[in-house]
Amino acid sequence: MATVILKRTGQKMPLVGFGLWKVTKSTCANTVYEAIKAGVRLLDGAGDYGNEREAGQGVRRAISEGLVKREDLFITSKLWNTFHAKEHVKPITKMQLELWGIDYFDLFLIHFPIAIQYVDPAHRYPPEWFGDDGKVYLQNTPLQETWTAVEELVDDGLTKNIGLSNCNASLILDVLRYARIEPQVLQVELHPYLTQEPLVKTVKALGIAITAYSSFGPQGYVELGLDQGAPGLMEHGTVTAIASKYKKTPAQVLLRWATQRGIAVVPKSNSVLRIGENLQCDSFDLEASEIKGISSLNINLRLNDPGDIDSRLAIFA
Repeated sequence: MATVILKRTGQKMPLVGFGLWKVTKSTCANTVYEAIKAGVRLLDGAGDYGNEREAGQGVRRAISEGLVKREDLFITSKLWNTFHAKEHVKPITKMQLELWGIDYFDLFLIHFPIAIQYVDPAHRYPPEWFGDDGKVYLQNTPLQETWTAVEELVDDGLTKNIGLSNCNASLILDVLRYARIEPQVLQVELHPYLTQEPLVKTVKALGIAITAYSSFGPQGYVELGLDQGAPGLMEHGTVTAIASKYKKTPAQVLLRWATQRGIAVVPKSNSVLRIGENLQCDSFDLEASEIKGISSLNINLRLNDPGDIDSRLAIFA
């Protein structure tokens, strides 16, 4: 299995994983189990996804049946916005580990560089973006405070690696000014409609690994009504022509566009067949001209923008 070697720890992160966003609670345990059975070794979760307990059940079933050992898996989770204050970081991380039923995460990311008011998990979990009245309440917690608290998770053995998500280059450079433990991974929305080439170039120069989410572009947002009317990448002529040439699926072509450049991907599927196909996306190579052709589809279409929730959250403005 192709991997990315993380700079500080030398740990190997699989290049192709399985994303848990929008995997429903009722099916999550079995979906995770089947994904592991199909060969998935990287699971990308988050507190905000609301399915940590069920994902952990799938992991424990796979381990109990001898399909894998814990050390064979690379499990990622994320710190939600309501837990950015230093006194909340460690307790919520321990709670998330308990939900998963594991002793450590392989990677723990700050989900967004946004601090909003604390919500007691006993009151509501996951807390999502809003207070009880449906409004967004910001909190004056600087990212430096949060990062310093996340570094302590490494010290305490609660996670092996730490990183950032949904951050631009200027914020990453700021974190590097004070980081005792540098971020190992940046996870961002990245697909042919949003290629983010300057960010990719900068992050690679800094020795930080990149994980792309929403690799299939609008497809994952249609059911949420957030696809912005963009035509599907799976049906785009540029992608389907390349897929036909190599006798691969459009999904495999979209994933290979990223992985061939060393960018990890975490696609989600409820189909065991599709999961297996996604894992095999590195079984062929695209020509440089084909990668360039797919990249030329860029229209700077950002599908996951907190600014759409509240203009004060427009971190990509």
